Amino acid sequence: MERRFHRGFTAAEKTELWDRWKRGESLKAIGRAFGKESSSIYFLVSPHGGFRPAERRRSRLALTLAEREVISRGVTARRSARSIAKLLGRSPSTVSREMSRNGGCERYRATVADENAWARSRRPKCCKLAINSRLRQAVARKLRLDWSPEQIAGWLKRTSHPEDECNRVSHETIYRSLFVQARGVLKKELLRHLRSKRSMRRSRPVDPNGDRRGHMKDAVSIRQRPATVEDRAVPGHWEGDLLSGPNNTYIATLVERQTRYVMLAKVAGKDTRTVVNALIKQSKKLPKELYKSLTWDRGKELTDHRRFTMATNIDVYFCDPQSPWQRGSNENTNGLLRQYFPKGTDLSVHSQAHLNKVARQLNERPRETLQFETPAERFNACVASTV
Repeated sequence: MERRFHRGFTAAEKTELWDRWKRGESLKAIGRAFGKESSSIYFLVSPHGGFRPAERRRSRLALTLAEREVISRGVTARRSARSIAKLLGRSPSTVSREMSRNGGCERYRATVADENAWARSRRPKCCKLAINSRLRQAVARKLRLDWSPEQIAGWLKRTSHPEDECNRVSHETIYRSLFVQARGVLKKELLRHLRSKRSMRRSRPVDPNGDRRGHMKDAVSIRQRPATVEDRAVPGHWEGDLLSGPNNTYIATLVERQTRYVMLAKVAGKDTRTVVNALIKQSKKLPKELYKSLTWDRGKELTDHRRFTMATNIDVYFCDPQSPWQRGSNENTNGLLRQYFPKGTDLSVHSQAHLNKVARQLNERPRETLQFETPAERFNACVASTV
């Protein structure tokens, strides 16, 4: 049976491959560009955890090939290490070590010594999490609480002293330690606590889907919202939506615009009567000063929005058709909630007590948009000011 020869990637092709990967192209698309199977691309990208390998460079302090040729000629001429060092403007100990580690006076060759030095320079450098066990344990604890690497890095920066660099770490270092298991720092089991369940890091182009909902009778457009709602100047203005699952199962999600505080409500169905009743019940849990308006999309589940307003005295505004980005805080929160309620899972099995637990856990996560304070901290301050 004839064996096929599989050509590897040249240096230029590897550069282009990583450029395509960073732009968010799929494994199949990259494979087609190079005339290879997607598995070939995967086996090249996967060992690096999806991170582009840093380009290797020689240290500016290292001996150059030209300097090693000077040493080689000096060795041939039986010159001392001190005299060769004087020619190079180097320390005699540097020349002496260079000669002894590469065969001594009898076998020193400049080209071979330069190649050996390049190979020895590949020795791995331990990252901060490998060195600092206390910091590593703190990061692992927060990951188990489903905090994202960005939230952990921001929290460490806020809670540590500004000058204490030893107890801070970047989110990129956390991602690398998770995805590049060869580092041996963070356990692979912690990967399941990330919102995306990928085994390696990658860029993905944003491709938002339009919201093709129908016309809403007597709907007040989002364009008529007061300016105080738009600029998040005061608390009490909420965004809402339904998180959907199979078999017509749903959860009502509510997010306060200023503090990003989350509330979840169990709903038995998507019909407007059921949803409005659940929203009315949820609104009674808050002081009136902290629930002044609600912004929803064009979903038919809020057709009876006038009954909601009459029962609660809360104004309801509706987004433009195909414009879910107008409720950006709620859209973002629904994405975070998918970590707890993945697509394809039956949402009817979760009790209201469990929904409250999830909301509390999400509200206790630090947010970058809040300067890494938690929604609970911001919201509790608002509650205290209304008492």
